Amino acid sequence: MELDRSKAPFIKDAVDFDIQLKPYQKYTLDNGVEVYAYEGGAEEVLSLEMVFFAGNNFEDKNWVAAATSFLLKNGTNTKSAFEINEAFEFYGAYLNRTCYNETATITLHCLTKHFKEVIPMMSELVSDANFPAKELEIYQQNQIQRLHLNLKKGDFIANRLIDEYLFGIDHPYGKYSTEQAFNNLTRDDVVNFYNTYYKEGKCILFMAGKFPADIQSLLNKYIGSLPLNKKEITPVEHPIISAAEKKYSIINDPASVQGSIRLARHFPNRHHPDFPATQVLNNIFGGFFGSRLMSNIREDKGYTYGIHSYLQNHVQECAWLVSTDAGKDVCRATIDEVYKEMKVLRETLVDEDELKLVKNYMLGALLGDLDGPFQIIGRWKTYILNDLNEDYFYNTIKVVREIQPAQLMELANKYLKEEDFYELVVY
Repeated sequence: MELDRSKAPFIKDAVDFDIQLKPYQKYTLDNGVEVYAYEGGAEEVLSLEMVFFAGNNFEDKNWVAAATSFLLKNGTNTKSAFEINEAFEFYGAYLNRTCYNETATITLHCLTKHFKEVIPMMSELVSDANFPAKELEIYQQNQIQRLHLNLKKGDFIANRLIDEYLFGIDHPYGKYSTEQAFNNLTRDDVVNFYNTYYKEGKCILFMAGKFPADIQSLLNKYIGSLPLNKKEITPVEHPIISAAEKKYSIINDPASVQGSIRLARHFPNRHHPDFPATQVLNNIFGGFFGSRLMSNIREDKGYTYGIHSYLQNHVQECAWLVSTDAGKDVCRATIDEVYKEMKVLRETLVDEDELKLVKNYMLGALLGDLDGPFQIIGRWKTYILNDLNEDYFYNTIKVVREIQPAQLMELANKYLKEEDFYELVVY
């Protein structure tokens, strides 16, 4: 049958798709470690992520959690840092470690056929890391050098300070690195943190891709045999001490030709009923390239190359931020235009066509985020670590599909008020 090229093909809007979150498999290893797995994909590859409750929320000294996470790969009692890296590279595997506020992760990507060769080395890092003093010294030197370079950048300063204003310098969401913090680190600090939060710490596994037939026995042999989950690790409550003043203008580089602008307010976490609907409002406001902030401040005024608003993804409490860089002479005008767009959303109903565009954008992006096993397990990981389930996923889709302009105006009047935002410009 020949195509009739005189007629446009039928286009189905993303809002009309039946979007499903595919289920995971769950089992428990001999030591109580829970495994969440999604098997799928066309390629013979897999990812294994070990999530430890070992973020900076649990540290007693600034930067110990991040240093421990980084140095895990820098030596065990039987292998040097070079030998560890060479061993993973020999099998074409990639192992990374990352430290967040509540958690820290060790992530392995490898070919399915080589999993049995690399999982013992991953296990060794968790059970037998020895943190050589020389490696810690190199880490401290490198971090201090990197910090000196970053402190010359306005956007780096702005990102640090806006979090401090919102949460306080002693809160995990508000603290940041200093040269003194790096210098104060000792090997004993790192070893003690490792012994408590890694060696015998609370761990959850997330896996995706094509699995070898004996995956469960391999995991039990090399992970299930470790002394994990020996201690009760509970979230630490840190008081939020926000800054009393809300407007700041800081000169970091007198020769700078632009300013880094941050506007931010407190916002509840994902468990608040307003969170899904506010994501729709945020996208209209500044959450994607076709947003109002981009149309006004980038396209119309030409004040900036890009401006974005977003909801932070913290576990305990979030924030709503607007972030951009603009020329020195137009920073005030940029901020004023942001507030004008807030006022419009408070006073004028969103047009149906604009709302339809944003709904299709959001659900289309969601479809893309579920394209593949790694993306699927990544979404489940977010939900599980935030104590959410599939109801949250389907409720979010329902909210996006059904939300009306009047609801968005109500949310704007609740959350987009100028007096609630911290305002920072770093020149």
